[in-house]
Amino acid sequence: KRIRFQYVTVTLIALNVLACLLEMAPAATNSFLSSFALVPQELFQVGLAGGAAPISGDALPVPERMTLFSYMFLHADGMHLIGNMLFLWVFADNIEDAYGHAAFAFLYLMSGVVAALLYVLMAPASDIPLVGASGAVSGILGAYVVLFPHARVWILLFLRIPLRIGAAWVLGGWFLLQIFSWWMDSGNPEAGVAWAAHVGGFIAGAAL
Repeated sequence: KRIRFQYVTVTLIALNVLACLLEMAPAATNSFLSSFALVPQELFQVGLAGGAAPISGDALPVPERMTLFSYMFLHADGMHLIGNMLFLWVFADNIEDAYGHAAFAFLYLMSGVVAALLYVLMAPASDIPLVGASGAVSGILGAYVVLFPHARVWILLFLRIPLRIGAAWVLGGWFLLQIFSWWMDSGNPEAGVAWAAHVGGFIAGAAL
């Protein structure tokens, strides 16, 4: 082991929880959320070098390039947050231990950025805000498959039967499910899950 405690993993979880609490605060509004969420249409409008898109509904003039990072700390609801943080807690500590704190933080953030960019490229005209740590967490899963393919993890088959099988099978199956779901929803621009971001994050994490 290279680290005594997974400081970055715990900090990321704390930041995500804090952001979710701020979202649920009475003073928070949809316009506030849209300021920090990633909106493909707005990013394409100003580009990576531009500032905030001239959208009157935004509460704060956040440069659109900054939303490539801020979006991954926001979530649609509590269950969305819990699901992402559960995957992060289970798999991230081993990656942080393997790479050290700084390199792990870089891998996490860059996976989230690549995930967002793929989502934007697939739907450049979309005005639907993208939120959630799913892309960044997918990067952790991709890195885990590369580093620890033979590690055995517990799953609940059919949500009832506990099985302990190889990580490559679990996460490889999860990745194929994301691709299949992306294909199934390809004709529905209003789909509630950004499957492209999951796929992009996983590939980025594995490559990094």
